[in-house]
Amino acid sequence: MREEIRNLSTDVNKIIDFVMTGADRGVTYDELALFIDKFGPRHLGTANLENSIDYMLDRLTREGHDIVGSEKLVVPIWQRGKEWAQMVSPRAKKLNIMGLGYSVGTNGRVLSGDVVVVKSFDDLHKRSHEVKGKFVVFNYAYETYSTSVSYRINGASEAAKYGAIAALIRSVTDFSIDSPHTGAQEYKYKNVPNIPAVSITVEDAEFFSRLCARGETVRVSLYMEARMDGTGVSRNTISEITGSHYADEMVIVSGHLDSWDVGSGAMDDGGGCFASWRALSVLKKLGLRPKRTIRSILWTGEEMGLLGAKAYVNEHKHELHKISLAMESDEGTFSPHGLTYSGSNPIGKCIMSEILKMLAPLNATNLYPETKGPDIGELMQKGVPGSHIQTHNEHYFYFHHTNGDTMTVEDTDELDRNTAVIAATAYAVASIDVMLPR
Repeated sequence: MREEIRNLSTDVNKIIDFVMTGADRGVTYDELALFIDKFGPRHLGTANLENSIDYMLDRLTREGHDIVGSEKLVVPIWQRGKEWAQMVSPRAKKLNIMGLGYSVGTNGRVLSGDVVVVKSFDDLHKRSHEVKGKFVVFNYAYETYSTSVSYRINGASEAAKYGAIAALIRSVTDFSIDSPHTGAQEYKYKNVPNIPAVSITVEDAEFFSRLCARGETVRVSLYMEARMDGTGVSRNTISEITGSHYADEMVIVSGHLDSWDVGSGAMDDGGGCFASWRALSVLKKLGLRPKRTIRSILWTGEEMGLLGAKAYVNEHKHELHKISLAMESDEGTFSPHGLTYSGSNPIGKCIMSEILKMLAPLNATNLYPETKGPDIGELMQKGVPGSHIQTHNEHYFYFHHTNGDTMTVEDTDELDRNTAVIAATAYAVASIDVMLPR
């Protein structure tokens, strides 16, 4: 097996050289910039998202991918509408806010009340007698995204249990310049009222905390038009290079095409999408045909609950056992340093390690265990080996789900590196004689 993988090194080097120093240098950035500048944010349920999907279907066809198509799914539509908030006491201050996905609004009126600041869900429980009729501010201590995001997801439901009228939740980020970060939240309890859920800035969360610690009475007003607006239809965008030997077996490369309705969705996840689909174009241009099919999937509805991935798994149950590896890029297309791999079989890990050795020119040789995954997580739950591109993304959550997610975050060399990593890895996995073991 090692010898078989090493025999692919000539092709892998062709891929890397073509993308990094050859005719494909800078193409991923240029393609992404054209797309982002044309469409901007692509929120689920909007014509803009569907128009961007039409654009991609046309673009992939013109790129010469062997098969290009889409798969429809019914999706819920959430509308943000107008929103504002301000502190009215002890002094007037405008608050930078963003309503959270699936939040209700204020029912056409301005909601006003005093503030209670809590540091954790335990703190909320201990002080539950103070909460009724008030705004609950969650000023938790940020540790990591995965440990802190539960406040965004569950904060409103937990506060509503004790009679809160709204939840103001510290943005899930380790750095802020007075920027609110949006994201989805959930209403967990059937017998508890749904209350407005709002992201506030780190600065304002800490400001409220200081005021309340001094014994000040803090009063705020909130107006939100957020509402659910029925259902609509969106699409996963799919293209393929057909395998030469085992066409019914495949490697998946992917990212999500939808974004939040703020910023431009360049980082989350335009870059991941374009590095993924362009991997197929690189192989086509070089005349490299893998033994297995390589399928690019641009998911829809990720931001509102992995909806496209869930629909795909449901529609493709019959072929999940034919997927050798599902790859995804959704943690920023910064400089890559390796890949995760979810397979527990030691032979699979050995194969992936050998493949990554060929990525030494890209400094992307590290293999990490995979314990999660946004969209491909749905496939991983069914036993499909998953792999996520790992990058030097220390600043990812500076821009995540904010107005700052624009093309300025993207770097042409880093996008090339991501494209090369995806193209080379997918090609190698799709070209060995065996599927990766489960």
